[in-house]
Amino acid sequence: MTSPTTSALLLDTRMSPAHWRSLILLVLSVGINYIDRGSLSIAAPILQKEMGLNPEQLGLLFSSFFWTYASFQILAGWLVDRYNVNVVFGIGFFVWSCATAATGLVGGFTGLLILRVLLGAGESVAYPAYSKILATGFPDRHRGLTNGLIDAGSKCGPAIGTLLGGLLVAAYGWRFLFLALGLGSLPWLIGWMLWAPKPIVRLDKKTNPGPTAAEILSHRSTWGTFLVLFAINYAWYFLLTWMPTYLVQQRHFSMEKMALLGSVAFWGLAASTTIAGIASDRWIARNHNPTKVRKTFVASGLLLCTLLVPACYVEDANVSMALIIAACLCFGLTTSNHWAVTQTLAGPLAAGKWTGLQNGFGNLAGVVAPYLTGVIVQRTGNYDYAFLVVAFFLLMGVGSLLFLVGPIRQIVWKNSPAAIA
Repeated sequence: MTSPTTSALLLDTRMSPAHWRSLILLVLSVGINYIDRGSLSIAAPILQKEMGLNPEQLGLLFSSFFWTYASFQILAGWLVDRYNVNVVFGIGFFVWSCATAATGLVGGFTGLLILRVLLGAGESVAYPAYSKILATGFPDRHRGLTNGLIDAGSKCGPAIGTLLGGLLVAAYGWRFLFLALGLGSLPWLIGWMLWAPKPIVRLDKKTNPGPTAAEILSHRSTWGTFLVLFAINYAWYFLLTWMPTYLVQQRHFSMEKMALLGSVAFWGLAASTTIAGIASDRWIARNHNPTKVRKTFVASGLLLCTLLVPACYVEDANVSMALIIAACLCFGLTTSNHWAVTQTLAGPLAAGKWTGLQNGFGNLAGVVAPYLTGVIVQRTGNYDYAFLVVAFFLLMGVGSLLFLVGPIRQIVWKNSPAAIA
């Protein structure tokens, strides 16, 4: 149902075949997105030895992606609100695919650093575009499902990347991995040109340009969603960047065993986030309070993900891996519902801008987590304190959700018809 606080015209409320084609493309794109950004993590155990990189340098490479990914979010949010979101997203996809392929050709630390920065710039448009497309192109009643499937794509990407990427690196070397990923993803653009989604909500940007960034930032719930995303991303990027190296170096898994068991954790995340998205939609459809539903899922997932702490301290490597998988299954309760919270609060007029601001702040965790973990490992020789820091931020996210984020309903912006009336 279209909110009365926008000047939008709802044209359709069904998930048509065209919707499903578009959604499949979006899920594929986010999978490719996360395979590409996580490819360095898969290659790291071999690449680190070949190039003679210490843990702090490796952490810097992991972190460098987020220098541009986080800082370009505000610009990306403005671009997808101002221009055709499908075109902006397609350009970003092309840039990040080329950066991935070129990584397979570099010869040293500086070249890797530059291409990681370029990769972050290209991928920065992704989540503002996803929010804009879902807020304007898909029915509200499917928000949990659509977010859940896109989030599942972000988890299937690392699952596939960890499994196949680890095996490819073991068989053919790390350079082949980057070339295959970057060049192999470009045909997706053909499908995007043919089946990119058309909006079912039309916005008159001339008479109602939506809220300013200052107005969005003036709401307490905005900062609550920012902090929750920071907590989610700290744990997520810790897993994405350092888990393969942790399993190989600390738990002494082979590359093949790391690829297999590491991918299981991400497959579990993909399954649980999809189930959580569907379950939350159905719970709300049965007239349960959306605030209660969304907050229950997000808070429970954050809290239960602290199973990562005992995973670090148990002696048996297989028990540790089982606890990591359990933590990932619980973590899946969080992410799809958190993005549904953001899109509901922002509404169609502010979805791109709010997401850009939120993703810019939340992805500062991507700058901090990989580098800080590298520093901790280099200084202490183990991962104990790194896991404890993850748990601290997860608990911070629970507090931010419960005490800063208000009722989950669309905010009435100052220049919206409802506010003017």
